[in-house]
Amino acid sequence: MDLRKVKALIDLVEKSGIAELEISEGEERVRISRNGVPVAAPLAIAPVAAPPLAVAAPVAAAAAGEPAAKAVAEPVEPEGHAVKSPMVGTFYRAASPGAKPFVEVGQTIAEGDTICIIEAMKLLNEIESDKAGVVKAVLIENGQPVEYGEPLVIIG
Repeated sequence: MDLRKVKALIDLVEKSGIAELEISEGEERVRISRNGVPVAAPLAIAPVAAPPLAVAAPVAAAAAGEPAAKAVAEPVEPEGHAVKSPMVGTFYRAASPGAKPFVEVGQTIAEGDTICIIEAMKLLNEIESDKAGVVKAVLIENGQPVEYGEPLVIIG
């Protein structure tokens, strides 16, 4: 869809006072909403801090006169192929809150199978596996924000 058309639609929504407008042209779809709710995605995306015990143990040992540990344990991800997020959005394991998840750990999947949904700008995008194999781990919790390129699922 042409950017000029999108701008014209935004102007139309502003001038008319309607709350929401959704337009589809073939494969492309645009939804404009003026609900007045600020977008919280930038606030929800924050770096995850290391657990306090990983840092506190060497400090406590040094305070007691013992040598501090030289290696800090980092979280270990299962080995295998990581299916990464193609966009920023909210991760969902199932099509609806009460539905069965698309994939479970230990499940065999084929290339092209849907593994999750990522909601971005109120659009639900099915994310497909780019490799066949067995699901070793689902790395993101349901309803959590994801970044572009963040690993979602490990396939072995």
